[in-house]
Amino acid sequence: MRDFVYPPVVVGIKGLWKYLGLRFTFKGSENIPAKGGAILAINHIGYLDFAITGTAVLPRKRYVRFMAKKEIFDNKIAGPLMRGMHHICVDRSSGSSSFVAALRYLRAGEIIGIFPEATISRSFEIKELKTGAVRLAMGSNTPIIPTIVWGSQRIFTKKVKANWKRNKFPISVTFGAPFIVEKGQDVDEAEGQLRKLMKDLLIQVQNEYPDSHAGQRWAPARLGGTAPTPEQVEIEWAEHLSEKARKEENQ
Repeated sequence: MRDFVYPPVVVGIKGLWKYLGLRFTFKGSENIPAKGGAILAINHIGYLDFAITGTAVLPRKRYVRFMAKKEIFDNKIAGPLMRGMHHICVDRSSGSSSFVAALRYLRAGEIIGIFPEATISRSFEIKELKTGAVRLAMGSNTPIIPTIVWGSQRIFTKKVKANWKRNKFPISVTFGAPFIVEKGQDVDEAEGQLRKLMKDLLIQVQNEYPDSHAGQRWAPARLGGTAPTPEQVEIEWAEHLSEKARKEENQ
């Protein structure tokens, strides 16, 4: 696959990292195959997760093709860049086309990046996963690489004001050992195994993180942070849906 857009975008992204003064720690890069298809199953804690993960893969001389929501592709600026980098558009009203595209990429030896939680986790814990990564692994006979990003939420995340100052935040990306989904394995069982792998890896990365989590808005309540708990997020979401339904009824 020819890449004319990806290289200059990488230069721009690296320039942003330099401006922000970020201190990267990449671990487990040996788990990224030098060639052939693979699926990166990435936790989702901030809006820069895709760019940071893609940067972490670059030393392996590979590009990641991310599955991203249609709204990004519809943007006048981001859309042409996303298409130029051969990322995959996900239209939630018609997911089959994106699934087929991802399968085609994997069978062609590409690395696919997917956020199986589907949306940013405001609690910064691993949410329930969608089964797309597992089904792609089954359909393409490729490994899933559990991938954990930590620290990106300190820059730009949901419902928190972005911080674009030069702060020299430590950013960690760790690639876990390849997870092979067995042929004929129950999808829900495999999804449960993947979630456990991601949760265990997240705890490992958090334990190795150089900055204290105590009292920090970007840290989960489990570690003494002030981020909402998963239970609080669920309650807020239920209240949002209820309010939305009430407004629709009154229209």
